[in-house]
Amino acid sequence: MRIAILKETKFKENRVAITPDVAKDLVNKGFQVMVESGAGLASFFSNEAYNAVGATVISDVATLYRDADIVLRVNPPSAEEIAMMKKDAVLISFMFAATNPAMVEACCKAQISAFSMDAVPRISRAQKMDALSSQANLAGYKSVILAADTLGKILPMMTTAAGTIKPAKVVIFGAGVAGLQAIATAKRLGAIVEVSDIRPDTKEQVESLGGKFIEVAADNTIKVEGGYVKSVSDEFLKKQQETVAKHVKEADIVITTALIPGKKAPLLVTEEMVKSMRFGSVILDMAVEQGGNVVGSELNKTVQKHGVTIIGESNIPSLLPMNASDLYAKNIQTFLYHLASNEGFKWEMDEEITKGSLIVHQGEAVHPSVKVAVNA
Repeated sequence: MRIAILKETKFKENRVAITPDVAKDLVNKGFQVMVESGAGLASFFSNEAYNAVGATVISDVATLYRDADIVLRVNPPSAEEIAMMKKDAVLISFMFAATNPAMVEACCKAQISAFSMDAVPRISRAQKMDALSSQANLAGYKSVILAADTLGKILPMMTTAAGTIKPAKVVIFGAGVAGLQAIATAKRLGAIVEVSDIRPDTKEQVESLGGKFIEVAADNTIKVEGGYVKSVSDEFLKKQQETVAKHVKEADIVITTALIPGKKAPLLVTEEMVKSMRFGSVILDMAVEQGGNVVGSELNKTVQKHGVTIIGESNIPSLLPMNASDLYAKNIQTFLYHLASNEGFKWEMDEEITKGSLIVHQGEAVHPSVKVAVNA
């Protein structure tokens, strides 16, 4: 089985799908590993490091796609790149297929199979394959560092001969993986941390990390599946905004992390809330790529609105490419070993992880989130 590792081409993407350490293990397991020249440079992995573990470094992209039985990426290839893959080859990457129909259609036309790392079921035996969580952990940490670096004051309380500096207040929307790591990081830096989440059962986790949970009475419109919020009513979001508005007004930093898979990110911070914040405050919108949680956030830009700095960084894990690539490579390695050996794929179509993550099989859209639209 020949595996191709391609250089990522998405804007501001510094990660690589497989690190030299994981490539070494793949080679030892009997896979032939081919790496595009320079694929790991943005993550600080040299061509020589891949050569040293038995991988083959190749410059010609067309050759890699043509010869590979398996293509491993962080982000999916373009439709043109997918068209270069040979029939019955397998693509594994993040796909977010429900919002990327053109990519799904390209996979069907090329008659390949495609697994999506973001569709791996959130079950206990798939934890080591959960790339969304591994990357969100890093994003939660880095979001606090970015916001703290932008803020014109320190986070912890400090007593000096000239007087006492009060601790900064950080408000975090969302207590998922990213939010919990952001809480832990902000607390370690000495901030007062307040947290809002539409799932009442996250209160205990928030408080265990030293955060204060902002209570909003739940209603029956909230639908949670596999740890993700699948839907929530506009009425509840309005009620949440009203409750947290006074906390936002007093915050030095606001970090929003709320996403609904396959849908536009929910609006959490209104223009009025931004206007109410103190001059010099900072907001970081982690959901900016999916429409944003914050009115006024702009994709891949840091802007000032009403005296508040709003950071719209779309790919925060990529800002920590060494760690992000290392964790993603281990996620995809465990996933691949679950699906295949060096002799071929098992294709256990009723197995939970396979069934949940397989988007296209031999040219046919098979995942419930995409097959109706693509086959229509």
